[in-house]
Amino acid sequence: MLDFVRTKQKSILIKLVFGLIILSFIIGYAMLTSPGDNSKPQAGSTAVTVNGQAVPFSDFQRAYGNIYQLYQNIYQEQFTPTLERQMKLVQKALDGLINQTLLLEEAKRQGLQVSKQELIDAIAKIPAFQQNGAFSKERYLQVLGAQRLTADEFEEMQRSDLLVGKVREGLQKGIEVGDSEIVEEFKSREEKINLEIVRVSPAAFEAQVRVTDEGLAAFFEPRKEEFRTAEQVSLRFIEFLPQRYVDQITYTDDELETFYRRHMDRFETPEQVQAAHILVRVPEGSDEATRKQKRTQAEKLLADAKSGKDFAALAREFSDDKGSAASGGDLGRFGRGVMVPAFEQAVFSLKPGDVSNLVETQFGYHIIKLTAHQDASVQPLDKVRDDIKRALKTEKAEQLAFEKAMDAYNVNRKGGSLEAAAKSSGLEIRQTGRFARDGAAGPLGRNEELVNAAFLLGTGELGRPIKTERGVVLFALQERLPSKVPTLAEAKAAVEIAYRKEQSKGLAKAAAERLLTAAKGGNGLAGPARAIGQLAEESGPFSRTYSPFVPKVGTSEELSKAAFALPAPGAPLDKVYEIDGFFVAAALKSREPANLTRLDEAQRQQLRKALMERKQGEAMQKHLDEMKKTAKIEIAPQVQTLLEKETQEEKKP
Repeated sequence: MLDFVRTKQKSILIKLVFGLIILSFIIGYAMLTSPGDNSKPQAGSTAVTVNGQAVPFSDFQRAYGNIYQLYQNIYQEQFTPTLERQMKLVQKALDGLINQTLLLEEAKRQGLQVSKQELIDAIAKIPAFQQNGAFSKERYLQVLGAQRLTADEFEEMQRSDLLVGKVREGLQKGIEVGDSEIVEEFKSREEKINLEIVRVSPAAFEAQVRVTDEGLAAFFEPRKEEFRTAEQVSLRFIEFLPQRYVDQITYTDDELETFYRRHMDRFETPEQVQAAHILVRVPEGSDEATRKQKRTQAEKLLADAKSGKDFAALAREFSDDKGSAASGGDLGRFGRGVMVPAFEQAVFSLKPGDVSNLVETQFGYHIIKLTAHQDASVQPLDKVRDDIKRALKTEKAEQLAFEKAMDAYNVNRKGGSLEAAAKSSGLEIRQTGRFARDGAAGPLGRNEELVNAAFLLGTGELGRPIKTERGVVLFALQERLPSKVPTLAEAKAAVEIAYRKEQSKGLAKAAAERLLTAAKGGNGLAGPARAIGQLAEESGPFSRTYSPFVPKVGTSEELSKAAFALPAPGAPLDKVYEIDGFFVAAALKSREPANLTRLDEAQRQQLRKALMERKQGEAMQKHLDEMKKTAKIEIAPQVQTLLEKETQEEKKP
């Protein structure tokens, strides 16, 4: 299928990052309980307070859910929990909420209001609430219901969004883009440079590091705390597994019906369509003549399709989407949020058998035929009865396992005897082995609640039962080892590894600095690099639009800016950069200036629009920064913990 299904456009990210724009509450968010945390806040708890205005934790969840779903759709299976924290989604969501609260405060100060008609018009324009291109009240209530929102709740969100929009419009009035700015922006974007690069690896110098007892001692002494061992504990435990009790479970028909009603969302079938399409691809960067020629070709195909010619045959012969052309343009079944917006809006407005008008996307011109439409629905109880029986038995078995564990705990907690609890329950005592606060409890894995309880547990005490992914655990302390600073002898192996790394980094950096010094004569890096057994590579031509990425180097906005400021071919950078574990020396190989003859009217308009959006964003951010200087912002402890976790992830090598 076409790559437009899951296209990863940098422009989308730029537009939706919450640093410059306020949070927009849109339909389609993922209702996550709490980002990166298994704990559940109390109802009505606050995420952040801005100038005395409390922002509910539920708003933070919704904001996080929006941006989480956005990045998940873009990165798909590559969107891991680690990447989630590295991209600082918690910070983005929090910034969006703070910005929105400050801008709503500004709207109130200015006396701005949103009329009922303005609100109605704005909601009617949202594609998710439309059928056949027109607002549908039935569709509106259906979508809100699926997202567990009332009309009043959503309309209040939309009213806030419109108020913030009015503040934004006021701040951006009078901003203009001059012709000279467009020319300079074109030059900046189109100018290309090619760098000569040497990446010096510290690993290449580890063999040169001399390790002596005196050197290790001098290295270890000021860094003792870095080698401190963490406090550790080990547990003995018994495990109450739900599958042990499944055969004891009984249930009534009433319980089945209650479970079905309580978990009806599990049995929802979302709205889906099946469609075929013909694509006339328009290559990126095509001039107006090419676009016109492609549109003419698409219009002829559209006329053929609407006149009753075999759509599948037309797709097989003429569609540029080779992934679907062989099957007559068939794209299979899909729901909302899968295709790019223009395509989605068109296909969901069709009736089965209908052929669309031309639909333009970044890929070209599409002609779409809807072959089937399935409304959102809930599967009836009788159809999913067996699934419900299994799920209910599992749920009741989990509850019974917890009750058995609580019984064992209550009977034995005064004596603190895990042996007695194990004997009465017919279970075997197992051990976790030693683990630290940031580690996993052996076979029980990483369970934050269990780890926290283990480190608070006293000798001779039973820990209160805790649910894990597998079942329920009843546990007692086996051993506690306090944190301590080791002697050099105890930590010698770890100290030597750290010492070698530190020394080899110094040697690598010095070698890279010598390369830059040798290149100051203007002859580049290739010769000096060969002299010390290093390889000089070329980055290949790249423009500022790559920033902060530099080919063959990695991500470094500072290096990118410095490289474009180099005066002439052969000139080296004025310092070495440490990037992704390498020390990078670079010199300018060649420069390709922008060709101003390629700046046509279409590009001028695109650049004018981009510059206007940038300047408007900068004006908005400047005003927000000023407001934040005097604002009193108090972040709730739970959100602060999430921010700290993101920061810790960012610092990891």
